[in-house]
Amino acid sequence: MAWRGLHLSKPSRLSLGDNQIVIVQDEGEVRLALEDVAWIVLDTPQATLTSSLLSACMTAGIAIIATDEKHTPSGIALPFHRHFRQGEIAQVQIAMGAPLKKRLWQSVVRMKIQNQAAALDALGRTGGSTLREMARLVGSGDPDNVEARAARDYWSKLWREFRREDDGDRRNKLLNYGYAVVRSGVARALVASGLLPAFGLMHASATNAFNLADDVVEPFRPFVDVLAWRTAEEGKPSRDELTLEDRRAMAGILLREATVGGEKLTLLVAADKAAESLVRAMESATAEALVLPVLTSNGS
Repeated sequence: MAWRGLHLSKPSRLSLGDNQIVIVQDEGEVRLALEDVAWIVLDTPQATLTSSLLSACMTAGIAIIATDEKHTPSGIALPFHRHFRQGEIAQVQIAMGAPLKKRLWQSVVRMKIQNQAAALDALGRTGGSTLREMARLVGSGDPDNVEARAARDYWSKLWREFRREDDGDRRNKLLNYGYAVVRSGVARALVASGLLPAFGLMHASATNAFNLADDVVEPFRPFVDVLAWRTAEEGKPSRDELTLEDRRAMAGILLREATVGGEKLTLLVAADKAAESLVRAMESATAEALVLPVLTSNGS
């Protein structure tokens, strides 16, 4: 099972050799087994890949994340659906009715808010108990938009004088980087489980190829928030650009620890568990089958 990610920030030449990723840089050569790698972040414009390696990465289910000129993740390459029950699972997903979608979304939003409460606790902020009470109010489909009300309360408690839409704030840059990586990990897991990421539960944009990933990623976001808060020196505001160390820290988000069914796992494995359980939930028409990551009071 894949268990590691690769973040490239220096000029690199990548190729395939003996079923390994061969990375050549000025300092020398490194080889990594394909089966060990789950994602690759190309955080440099001076990285080249051979077509044989690209093909092997798609076969192995490795997500390749590209960044723009500001080093922000801007795109992802994923394999075509290769699950042995692809057609069957796709039919179940497409046929899923609105009541089940709403119950699944209820579970997603509740866990997101509960994880936000745990994030506040982990970082020594107030407001966790209020968010837990709000999580109990989330109904099927969240008709009262508790998610939005909880978000306003959460961000005001997490960081003072903070606006999520301020792209120049270093804290937002950290968040956006981490969110993009964890979203890629969730998309990878959905595809590996035979799901069609374009067909979501609540997200339904005709121009979004990852609506389902944007649904399932929600409970994962507070893990990114905790890491960003700590990387930003306890959430201090700044207009600085992200350093290489910042980007490396956020690129490692999928290796952070979560609790799933009482077991400690990385977020990478938690994404796999969530995708697999979503298939079971769809097939059994039971939202209770959905398994999502839990953030504990110590931030993992």
